[in-house]
Amino acid sequence: MSCLSCGSSNGVKFSAETMIHFPGFKNLDKPGVWVFPEFLICLDCGFSQFSVPVHELWLLASGTGRTTVQGRS
Repeated sequence: MSCLSCGSSNGVKFSAETMIHFPGFKNLDKPGVWVFPEFLICLDCGFSQFSVPVHELWLLASGTGRTTVQGRS
């Protein structure tokens, strides 16, 4: 696969763990969402890309970062 930034074919997949935080001061009390994606990193220019798995994407879209409704388990 060619790099979207420089067009190089010198990309390598790496496993990663990433904590995604909700932006802004108003969201400081919300827990972040752990994501364990595979990054594709261009070794020529450093451009990287990854996809967020469906469950974690739902947590981000819900805006809570929680897997349960508050007050319920």
